[in-house]
Amino acid sequence: QVQLVDTGGGLVQAGGSLRLSCAASGRTFSNYAMAWFRQAPGKEREFVAAITPSGGNTHYADSVKGRFTISRDNAKNTVYLQMNSLIPEDTAVYYCAARPFGYSVYSRSYNFWGQGTQVAVSS
Repeated sequence: QVQLVDTGGGLVQAGGSLRLSCAASGRTFSNYAMAWFRQAPGKEREFVAAITPSGGNTHYADSVKGRFTISRDNAKNTVYLQMNSLIPEDTAVYYCAARPFGYSVYSRSYNFWGQGTQVAVSS
């Protein structure tokens, strides 16, 4: 059982930055790949970024590459998403997700999910 709580969303102007956090329960956080997904109204949930259990490798959607950075602090059981140069197209509810071992770009591959945090980017 892993419980995730994602926080840090808010309203920001285009060009601004936000840092999302996802705190996980349990002692086995370091065994889980972590990811961020997002979902805008009327759209399917889409992959944003993922990180391997040790934090040694990351993967990003093309739409956020160069602007977003995923990281993790296993001592704190927390994963982060630093979002810079935000654009209105980034507006969505952002969800953190976890699965054992390797990461996946498919939402259906993840076992555990946070409740979501709203990010709104105004022009």
